[in-house]
Amino acid sequence: MAATACNGSKASSPVFYLVGIPSLQESLFLPVFFIFLFFYLLILVGNALILVAVVAEPSLHKPMYFFLINLSALDILFTTSTVPKMLSLLLLRDHLLSFPACFLQMYLFHSFSCSEAFILVVMAYDRYVAICRPLHYPVLMTPQTNVLLAASAWLIALLLPIPAVVQTSQMAFGSTVHIHNCFCDHLAVVQASCSDTTPQTFMGFCIAMVVSFLPLLLVLLSYAHILASVLRINSQEGRSKAFSTCSSHLLVVGTYYSSIAIAYVAYRADLPLDFHIMGNVVFAVLTPVLNPLIYTLRNKDVKAAITKIACPQDPGHSGSP
Repeated sequence: MAATACNGSKASSPVFYLVGIPSLQESLFLPVFFIFLFFYLLILVGNALILVAVVAEPSLHKPMYFFLINLSALDILFTTSTVPKMLSLLLLRDHLLSFPACFLQMYLFHSFSCSEAFILVVMAYDRYVAICRPLHYPVLMTPQTNVLLAASAWLIALLLPIPAVVQTSQMAFGSTVHIHNCFCDHLAVVQASCSDTTPQTFMGFCIAMVVSFLPLLLVLLSYAHILASVLRINSQEGRSKAFSTCSSHLLVVGTYYSSIAIAYVAYRADLPLDFHIMGNVVFAVLTPVLNPLIYTLRNKDVKAAITKIACPQDPGHSGSP
């Protein structure tokens, strides 16, 4: 797949050339730029509104919403690690990245992706304690515990990609490295190398399994316990209320793992190169753009807080006449 000129030795300072979407006609660059820009602005504004709403509204100062602002911050950072470069590529035809910039982008992209997976696990645990052990909830989910859980999710995710990124940076590259992607994804960079790609591909696969299937297994385990507890509730109203507190999180989990599945199938299936690239782009954009929509449309407390900020009532016209 790589179009790199390999001479058997590692270039002193290789330059990375992002191919983008090969079959995309130049006349479509500007329309696609505006589509990506719209999604990026939607991600920034939507997640920023959630951050402001949760911080500003005292009724939202609960563990569930503390983890939600972590998720919103991650979505902003995750897309900012890739989308601005995509926009620059489409608008300015800026295809080049330096060696440090490429590997920094790779590290940030995979770190923030891992962080999101672990934050979703922590949110699932929060729902498990709230529904299955409600009497112990104030004791188990203290502010100190919440900070520790969130910090652990961030720290583990920041450390996990380091071995793969460091090993990939030691591979041999030509002077100009053609990356068949819109950003420096690990597998795309490995495939563009002049070295044997088997060890790095295997390591990347193992890390992907750890940060994909292990968190998914923990989320499913939490919801298995939640389902068992909910089914023991006698009243239909009680069951509906319990399920409603989980619906937004379940939709976000479904979106996140659906985007991973699309990216995986795009890489593994015998499809044209453009589909491989678009699978990665979908993964980079889909979840962050849908998360704020899910939480503002499905969660009445967040919706009410955002409405209160966006449309503040005039004190002179509030209250009964």
